[in-house]
Amino acid sequence: MVRREEPNDDLTVHELIDGPTEVISARDLAAVRATGHQIAGDQHDISVEETHDLSAYATTDLSAYTARAGRARTELPRMPASGPLYRRAVLGSLPWVGRRRSAELPNVALTVRGVTVDRAHLADYDRVCGFRLTDALPGTYPHVMGFPLALRLISAPDFPIPLTGVVHVGNRITVRRAIDAGETLDFTAYAENLRPHPRGRQLDVVLVASVDGQEVWRGVSTYLGRDKSATGGPRKQGEWAPAPTGPALWRVGPRTGRDYARVSGDHNPIHTSRLGARLLGYPRPIAHGMWSKARCLAALAPRLPEAYTVEVAFKLPIRLPSTVNFSAIPDGGFLLNDARTGHPHLVGTIH
Repeated sequence: MVRREEPNDDLTVHELIDGPTEVISARDLAAVRATGHQIAGDQHDISVEETHDLSAYATTDLSAYTARAGRARTELPRMPASGPLYRRAVLGSLPWVGRRRSAELPNVALTVRGVTVDRAHLADYDRVCGFRLTDALPGTYPHVMGFPLALRLISAPDFPIPLTGVVHVGNRITVRRAIDAGETLDFTAYAENLRPHPRGRQLDVVLVASVDGQEVWRGVSTYLGRDKSATGGPRKQGEWAPAPTGPALWRVGPRTGRDYARVSGDHNPIHTSRLGARLLGYPRPIAHGMWSKARCLAALAPRLPEAYTVEVAFKLPIRLPSTVNFSAIPDGGFLLNDARTGHPHLVGTIH
């Protein structure tokens, strides 16, 4: 049975994409920082030593944690706005207003129908991420279109893992066929595969895009929720493999975080503000992980088939500004490394 629900905000999709960028006060950020959490986004919120081996879990066999069948479906009349959702997540993480979280994932799927492409916005996204300007949607663009729906799901006060404490460790996108900018898409988001992890718990957030009832695109984002009581096993340091000498050096400018926030709707201050980054443990802003994936996909676009799956593991964040080394491997793999140290930012495969 499909239940229709009116969103609890009155912002339009255009307001979602264009702002606001400063939805969280410095006071609230400091309070969240004091609790040991961070605001979620597409990058890591824990130390280098704690993140360097997390990507291996993004492709673990999850058959033992298959989600329950028969999810209740809630249909929203339009995409929710991200600003109020981030505010709610931050306030919910404060110790004096937080609610008890569920031990299980919500057995619900959120749906928005009739989502169209704004061609001007698509062109802006293409420029920010390095794609050619065409009417064909880049493989990462439906993620941006449907991200507010996934955000609505995981920002719920009783969601098992608080949004302010998650780490985006992996993302897998399957493109079933080319999608034209003139097509109208329906989006569905749900969470599955809640499972234990040495440093807490992991889960997958699934976003599906369909045209006329046929699935054309699927994205799976793997998140880690850190648990302070988890031991995490012994920390390993200094075990990075030497970075290959790649064919391309990219200068990632200081505005990359703000530019991608404008086109993605992800205005997490860890990407857009020096103050926000410092409050969350970084000396300067860091690039969105999904920007780095999109930028790699743009470089590989000429060799991509019409249908493919691209999977990445996010490793160390890219501090802005930086110079990175992009390498394509003949077997379909690709790497993004720090040009100076060789430390990996992203490891990916296409098949």
